[in-house]
Amino acid sequence: MNRKEDPAWQLKTRAIRVGHHPTNEGEHSEPIFTTSSFVFESAEHAAARFSGAEPGNIYARFTNPTTKVFEDRLAALEGGEACVATGSGMAAILSTFMALCSAGDEVVVARQVFGTTSVLFNKYLAKFGLNVKWVDLTDWAQWEAAITDLTCWVFVESPSNPLCEVVDIARLAKLAHTHGAGLIVDNCFCTPILQQPLALGADIVIHSATKYLDGQGRAIGGAVVGNKTQVGEEVRGFLRTCGPTMAPFNAWIFAKGLETLALRMQAHCDHATQVAEFLVNHPQVTHVNFPGLANHPQAEIIARQQSGPGAIVSFAVVGGQAAAWKVINATQMISITANLGDAKTTITHPATTTHGRLTPQQRSEAGIGNGLIRLAIGLEDPIDIIRDLQRGLDNEFLFSMS
Repeated sequence: MNRKEDPAWQLKTRAIRVGHHPTNEGEHSEPIFTTSSFVFESAEHAAARFSGAEPGNIYARFTNPTTKVFEDRLAALEGGEACVATGSGMAAILSTFMALCSAGDEVVVARQVFGTTSVLFNKYLAKFGLNVKWVDLTDWAQWEAAITDLTCWVFVESPSNPLCEVVDIARLAKLAHTHGAGLIVDNCFCTPILQQPLALGADIVIHSATKYLDGQGRAIGGAVVGNKTQVGEEVRGFLRTCGPTMAPFNAWIFAKGLETLALRMQAHCDHATQVAEFLVNHPQVTHVNFPGLANHPQAEIIARQQSGPGAIVSFAVVGGQAAAWKVINATQMISITANLGDAKTTITHPATTTHGRLTPQQRSEAGIGNGLIRLAIGLEDPIDIIRDLQRGLDNEFLFSMS
């Protein structure tokens, strides 16, 4: 029996039940449609599908039942009208700006976006005549000066990578809308479980599904969520023509990942809080960046717009890059990798990995120091995570050689 979806369902229920409409086979779990094309009943039927007169599958570059399950679920979680799945998180950002901007358009972007995102704007989108203004995420005066009636879109990550700075999304959305601009928020770190930017006034939400939506580091993917016109027609139109498509198998992984997202995010938050509290009190740590700390510079904003702190913890150590590398290399359990959102805790040195393609000046402006280490806290017992960090942090010999 094909049960009806209830718009009153709570978030955890939507993550499990939305999107799947069983086939005639009566399957209980979502199937994977590994097909490149779909068969039509007649020439007239094919024409109706291609013209848009009749909804339905056409070609797996832009229509696939498995992918649609993921898209419908994520849209329901974020409170959006439409979702477009893409081949990666970067493909989601590229698709959005290519679909919604023209040569000569102006966008305002927070300087604290992911390093590769900065390269996308500066090296590639700039080739097509997109004018980018860079501002400090937490400097309101810069936002007010940068956003004008010429601005088309404003783009932020909140919390930021890797310093966990946040912006008042509702306030920024109001400012953008006052000038006729739209607000795009990368919600990768929080997911819709901890933060819902559309409900705060944002127009579009971006995800790297590779991270927490999957939750186990298995697949690459991205998503764009928003309204039926900008996302459902414009961004999907770009996907249909240009093809930065999500594979059905990956879509199935992400759809299943959403089913446990709420449980995982709660555990991630709890574990990260314990690790951050340990780091705050360690003598070799100069400062800790974590949204769950009471002394976070934007603690009041975080309390209003997030239901949890997330799982990213970054911290700086005495001794700069040499000391940071020694702490990283001393770990035996934590995975040395730049990915995040995994069940396994990961550790990386942002200045030489995720933000390594930025110039020293750009890293300095973004607050990425040489002594900074980023942790993405996983689902292991936090006692074991802390013990692994202590191998390097408690080793005075390593710091004496820095």
